[in-house]
Amino acid sequence: EVASSIGSGLAKAALAGKVDGRLVDTSYRLEGEVKLEIVTDKHPDALEIVRHSTAHLLAQATQRLFPKAQVTIGPVIDDGFYYDFAFERAFTPDDLAAIEKRMEELAVADIPVERSVMPRDEAVAFFRGLGEDYKAEIIASIPSNEDISLYRQGDFVDLCRGPHVPSTGKLKAFRLTKLAGAYWRGDSRNEMLQRIYGTAWTDRKALDAYLHRIEEAERRDHR
Repeated sequence: EVASSIGSGLAKAALAGKVDGRLVDTSYRLEGEVKLEIVTDKHPDALEIVRHSTAHLLAQATQRLFPKAQVTIGPVIDDGFYYDFAFERAFTPDDLAAIEKRMEELAVADIPVERSVMPRDEAVAFFRGLGEDYKAEIIASIPSNEDISLYRQGDFVDLCRGPHVPSTGKLKAFRLTKLAGAYWRGDSRNEMLQRIYGTAWTDRKALDAYLHRIEEAERRDHR
């Protein structure tokens, strides 16, 4: 509403907000006098929000194609993000291409991203009910007096502190890059998970420039 009062173009470009130095969703309700920044794709914090949101898009697309895949963690890393999945077999390059295609379809669908809060024990039961045992284990390790922040986009719900973009249509430039294995919680005594890496940028030009740099680096390494 604040962005709209300044201009419709700013409202359309808004990815998130920054209130007294803290990043928040565009749905965050302002109370009293605050220092407010509207985060657009030009803001220094935009990339982190876009990449975090694209990790959720990856998880949603993966579960659409492979309903038995369980989600675990999906953080932002240098130049991109990854998400670890528990699945009955290793993903293949063909799977990666199919997941990316489904991500593009979900982005075009412009699905609203909505935040909600749930008590810790209720959230544990909720994710166990979904068959998401890893996610339930993560939540169970959080102190019982803390409320849990959840984000929903369509049929996909994930545990996350946020913030996220207001809808999947804000995610316009991403690419899945590679597959790897990873142990649950980084412990070799635990189950081996499937890790999908990706990169995301605020626009296609920046994505293409990054991919070009990677290709050039790979060519130099092969010489």
